[in-house]
Amino acid sequence: MTYNDTFIRACRKQETEHVPVWYMRQAGRYDPEYRAIKEKYSLLEISRQPELAAEITMMPVRKLGVDAAILYSDIMNPVASIGVEFDIVKNIGPVIEQPIRSSADVERLRPVDVEGDLAHILETIAILDKELQVPLITFAGAPFTIASYLIEGRPSKSYIRTKELMYSEPLVWAKLMDKLGDMVIAYLRAHVRSGGKAFQLFDSWVGALSPQDFEIFVLPTITRIFAELSDLDVPKIYFPGVSSGELLPTLSGLQADVIGLDWRVSLAEGRRRTGDRFAVQGNLDPYLLTAPMELIKERAKALIDEGIQEPGYVFNLGHGLFPEASLEKLRELTEYIHGYSREALALRKAEQPHS
Repeated sequence: MTYNDTFIRACRKQETEHVPVWYMRQAGRYDPEYRAIKEKYSLLEISRQPELAAEITMMPVRKLGVDAAILYSDIMNPVASIGVEFDIVKNIGPVIEQPIRSSADVERLRPVDVEGDLAHILETIAILDKELQVPLITFAGAPFTIASYLIEGRPSKSYIRTKELMYSEPLVWAKLMDKLGDMVIAYLRAHVRSGGKAFQLFDSWVGALSPQDFEIFVLPTITRIFAELSDLDVPKIYFPGVSSGELLPTLSGLQADVIGLDWRVSLAEGRRRTGDRFAVQGNLDPYLLTAPMELIKERAKALIDEGIQEPGYVFNLGHGLFPEASLEKLRELTEYIHGYSREALALRKAEQPHS
């Protein structure tokens, strides 16, 4: 089997024979085989077993036929190395034993030791680099999203303590952003050194901010992360998470290759708002997967037709897969995306005037 680099080419706005597809949380709870593994081990226990984590990463590639793998890990993994104790609690998410609320709490955070504390993650990446016939996407949680867990102590809907620190203690906030930015840069650089072929910066909850607050309190750190990693010759994706459409016009200066969109902003509008500078990724509403297959295909077709109007489109969901999603529907959707986009791109090429 030859290496499938369609995803890489799409990220670089190069010509592809079909639209590449992968799904956020594609290695996860919708798969009965994965659920059986989770009965024996927690997410953090799996992350510490490179062979098992690599196997779970590869399962959706084999079962669904997607064009990229995404590392089986969690955005919280590196924070243990900087001195934050946490657990991932069933039906809640990350829970922090001692939330960060003060200048002293931020000062206590130490530099990340990727090679020492997180060697198991690098080993997983190295295994996958040898085994996979598609690119491996690695990832990190962006500083705001990580900070929201560290400050709130658990997932939040209002982010009240996070915003309180941001507004009331801007210097403490800036120091926290700097430290988390350093963590992300070191972590992602080590991923690429170990064999990662692309990376995504997940900013799942930054849509909770106004564009003004995002520009003041968060964007400088995001800009620095991509600037400091700009020497790495791999596609770089920024996903500003859900409800982030109003933030898109602020992103045009990022040294990223791809912007991930949620389902509330069309692909064409996402491109327009970011100045047509990036490839785009997205943006099917994950919960559309509860619909009949006919409607899923109809919506996928519309997305593909819109996505291929310009080079640089990666099909994905607008957020992660949910546990009740159907493995069979995902397999059928993946086949449909490949088949329909192949025909549509061939037709588009045939219609273009030859110079």
